Amino acid sequence: MVSSPAPRRIRKHPDERRAEILAAAADIALAEGMECITLRAVAERIGVRPGLITHYYPSAEDLVIAAFVRAAEDERRGAYLAGGTPLARLAAVVHDMEAPSSDPLSKLWLNARHLSRFTPALAEAVHEQEKLNVASLLAIIEDGAADGTFRCEDPLAACVRILVAIDGHGAYVNDVGGFTHAADASFVTDTAEWALGLRPGALAAA
Repeated sequence: MVSSPAPRRIRKHPDERRAEILAAAADIALAEGMECITLRAVAERIGVRPGLITHYYPSAEDLVIAAFVRAAEDERRGAYLAGGTPLARLAAVVHDMEAPSSDPLSKLWLNARHLSRFTPALAEAVHEQEKLNVASLLAIIEDGAADGTFRCEDPLAACVRILVAIDGHGAYVNDVGGFTHAADASFVTDTAEWALGLRPGALAAA
């Protein structure tokens, strides 16, 4: 009996392989938690040996941080529109953050903030991603304040209030029962409209 030859391993370009590894790690972080990112788990997911993962990410900590950054960047690209009116751009952000589909990312942020207590490098990464989120939202608010869409004397204060509302809304994502009141479902929207001097319902209409 002639045995069949072993399947030939496909050699990928380093950039392609790095992206594959990072995507797999981010998927694990979103689905199972950042604690579940290990070199072996990522290797098994993409069908390679753990040694290959260490070639790109020498330690599991490096990979965990890179996976968090990748997921946070993907979230920002999906939530913040490149064009449109300030009202439409803000409505997109608010809708994205309140949607149930954002729950895995809310869990990831809770997870990252908890683990950052024990990992200084992760704490720095979380801080940098928070700064980028502030800059992205603040740009929308400043554009809207400039053209008269938003009525707020301090755009940064409005930005902080909206981001705190987003974090507060996401803080209950692990609650098994959860709130069933409409006040929870529209909390980010209500806060944004109040902070920016918009009439109730303006964001939903946008």
